[in-house]
Amino acid sequence: MELVKFFQAGGSFMYPILFVMAIGLAIAADRLFYLSKMSRATNKLWTLIVPMLKANDFVRAERAIGESKSPLALVLSYGFARAKPAVKREVVESAMEEGVMEVVPLLEERTHYLATLANVATLLGLLGTIIGLIDAFAVVAEADPAEKADLLSGSISVAMNTTAFGLIVAIPLLLIHSYLATRTSKLIDTIEMAAVKCSNLMVDE
Repeated sequence: MELVKFFQAGGSFMYPILFVMAIGLAIAADRLFYLSKMSRATNKLWTLIVPMLKANDFVRAERAIGESKSPLALVLSYGFARAKPAVKREVVESAMEEGVMEVVPLLEERTHYLATLANVATLLGLLGTIIGLIDAFAVVAEADPAEKADLLSGSISVAMNTTAFGLIVAIPLLLIHSYLATRTSKLIDTIEMAAVKCSNLMVDE
């Protein structure tokens, strides 16, 4: 109930901030689900193909890679496409690097919007407060002198609600952005490490 009163007292700027929060949470949920799914698929594929690579069973490994939808599968498919007899290691590594360059934007997609939305929420809160204060002083200027102090204190209290709500939205979005960015970076590192190990097992020289 108090939350509803707090929101209603903040004025019209509370609604765009709420809209920003909804977009941010939707992006965060989508990215968290996607990264969790890709992490599981990557770990599952790597665990599956390592014994095959160590046994030089590249046919089965390539078949397993083709059946996977993980970003690691895409990277390794580039390497297997170039892994012909007597091929140099540099050729395979270069092909896998090309695959990494392709999957990184997919893993990082939309995550950076969270930081932008956090800044927008903060700025909307400040803007709402400033406009609220302008309106408050305009009302106070025309009020009875005996009522000015009460009107001003009440108007300032209401105007500050938008800044508070903007920060309430911005802080979690920044924390979520940092978490997702760290998780994405770890997944990319895992894919790059797996690509290097795979190329070492595929090519002797």
